[in-house]
Amino acid sequence: MISLFYLTSKGQTVHAALCLLILLLLAGCAGPSIPHRAILEARKKALAHMGYTVQVGAFAKAENASRLTEILRRQGVDATYFVAEKGLFKVRFGNFTTSVAAAKSAKSLQASGIIEEYYIVNPGQYAAARTGISRDALREEISKTAHSFIGVPYLWGGDGLGDGFDCSGLTMTVYQLNGLNLPRTSREQSDAGNSVARDRLAKGDLLFFHATNRSKVSHVALYIGNDQFIHAPGRGKKICIDSLSRPYFQARYVGARSYL
Repeated sequence: MISLFYLTSKGQTVHAALCLLILLLLAGCAGPSIPHRAILEARKKALAHMGYTVQVGAFAKAENASRLTEILRRQGVDATYFVAEKGLFKVRFGNFTTSVAAAKSAKSLQASGIIEEYYIVNPGQYAAARTGISRDALREEISKTAHSFIGVPYLWGGDGLGDGFDCSGLTMTVYQLNGLNLPRTSREQSDAGNSVARDRLAKGDLLFFHATNRSKVSHVALYIGNDQFIHAPGRGKKICIDSLSRPYFQARYVGARSYL
């Protein structure tokens, strides 16, 4: 039994209220209000939402959008390009906490002649920020965005200008365009989110593969349902749909992660 008392100047013992408070606190600590370790882990690996970004350019060729992306990266700016609409590519860069910070960065690059006109993308414009959007609806948006890249050439891996999408660059861009800040590399992406069994895969989950070393992730793809995924397969090829049922991918499958 816990005994707690307080002596007043008159020698009276005042402890009832304090004892009640202690008992309530102990009951709370022992009750179901304490998050389970799995919940804490999920919170730890949840993706942050995108802030303000800057959008520039309008290119008919992916190579030109890729070239501007690389120029911005050489300036220390985190940039990526995307399919704005059929036959048109645009570039976005940065992840700013305020519109003022985004505009300041854009004006600096504008003054240097690196970019021309620009547009500030408000965080509220992303699918992930829509009020009342369901998890399934967000998964559909992510899958839809991934589909928009089908046919875009794999350009990554060069030593100079003209670099473009590698496998993890594609998945990162798809998530960022929907307002979720997915890490850049396939290794980092495989460490974020939460593991999901193959028979529980849902649209928007990422699939990870190895090349020769089973302990190292070397490729990532975005699941779109029906055992299919979208990925950037390699230099000289275009972003496409492939199947997890193919023996090649079955033999190299490492696992999957969910971020929603």
